[in-house]
Amino acid sequence: MFRTFGIALLAVLSQLIAFPALASEDNVFATKKALVGGTLVDGLGGAPIYDSVVLVDGNTIVDIGTVDSLAVPEGYEVISTEAMTVMPGLWEMHAHLMLNGHSDYAHWDRTYINRLSSEIMPASAVQLLLAGITTARDLGAPLEDSVSIKRRITDGTIPGPRLFISGPFIQDQAYPGTEAFRWGVDSPSDGRAKVRQLAETGVDVIKLIDQDVMSRDEVNAVVEEAHRLGLKVVGHSHKPDEIRIGLEVGIDNFEHTGLTTAPEYPADIMQLLKERTAKGRIAGGPLYWTPTVEGLWNYEESRDNPEDADSTCWHRGLQPDTIADIKASIQHPNRLDYFQLTPKRKPTLKRKFAQLREAGVVLLIGTDSGIPLKFHCQSTWNEIDVWTRVMGVPIMETIQAATYWPSKMMGVEQQWGTLQPGRFADIIAIEGDALKYPALFQRVDFVMKDGVVYKHGGDPVEENLEGRP
Repeated sequence: MFRTFGIALLAVLSQLIAFPALASEDNVFATKKALVGGTLVDGLGGAPIYDSVVLVDGNTIVDIGTVDSLAVPEGYEVISTEAMTVMPGLWEMHAHLMLNGHSDYAHWDRTYINRLSSEIMPASAVQLLLAGITTARDLGAPLEDSVSIKRRITDGTIPGPRLFISGPFIQDQAYPGTEAFRWGVDSPSDGRAKVRQLAETGVDVIKLIDQDVMSRDEVNAVVEEAHRLGLKVVGHSHKPDEIRIGLEVGIDNFEHTGLTTAPEYPADIMQLLKERTAKGRIAGGPLYWTPTVEGLWNYEESRDNPEDADSTCWHRGLQPDTIADIKASIQHPNRLDYFQLTPKRKPTLKRKFAQLREAGVVLLIGTDSGIPLKFHCQSTWNEIDVWTRVMGVPIMETIQAATYWPSKMMGVEQQWGTLQPGRFADIIAIEGDALKYPALFQRVDFVMKDGVVYKHGGDPVEENLEGRP
């Protein structure tokens, strides 16, 4: 419902409400845009702003107010967000753009390694963007492909979320057949050299796994060199010793909740976590954790109900033979060795998730998007749903875990992650009250990144998705 703030503007808005196609066709390409009427969630955790107005000039938010307090200046095209929830573009903090849900890693790596840059990663990127993900952290892919996809998105050659990349994993030894995207370390000097190579090529973060298998000197060398070069370190937390060692050497962000059926984290780890979170800024800031729980929680439902896999949203950008290959690989989810232990792990998730919150770590929304049965167009909203519906996380806290806190962790909170004047215009809008019904995140109706509208009225804006030659 609009409040009176000028006869001329009311006339324009009346036209937009009466003729929604006009808003879609005439407004989404304007340099200056005004998003008018929705409930605004700015990402800062405070109360929403009702009947909001957001003014965007180019790629920047220039002002925010309400229909009572902020008139739309001349020259702005008005896009109605009436009856919508408006918020910062979402972050996906644990994506794998080189994967698209196929169940057989060995087959996938062998078959598609030469199609990553041309097909697979661009398809993953556009699927994420249309799901409302305007920024993603890609944690594991061949270095050349990672740098290429990030550069092409940045220069507008292809559409996709803003990317922060790790390039290859750093670990003790690469698993056979994965050497293109997993780099083994055989000495402290080798670890430092590989981190320098990644940094010089343009990665944004270092991904470290199996640190409990590496020598302590090797782990120290990797983390110290990354920090010296201004790069944060993301580490696996599947095993207790990965956590213990990671805390000792200063890993900045842990991923996952564990591969085993242990019912909770050991007492000594909980004590170590609480000691680390008590240090706060003295230790360089919060300790971050990306639990990636939705795939585990939802597996049995996905196994028994194929409707998510039947969706065509994950087909976009993929070749017909690729789509057919993925479909064939997930035809019998109950037969996948990858998930056989998952039903036994599910009962542990709520306890471990609660332990992490109790310890004071800052939790981030991320999903392992791209792993078997986890499609880029679905996984992030499913994570939001599980956090709010199952884990009991308040919706505002969940939204911040998908907007503000990821930007803070990556050190770009002055540019993205919240809706404030001066920030870049990464904005999504969802039809309905997403604060009351978080499942509405499954259909993001409006997507703007850097002031460009990529989705409007629930439909892709194809002209803006074509990219530049």
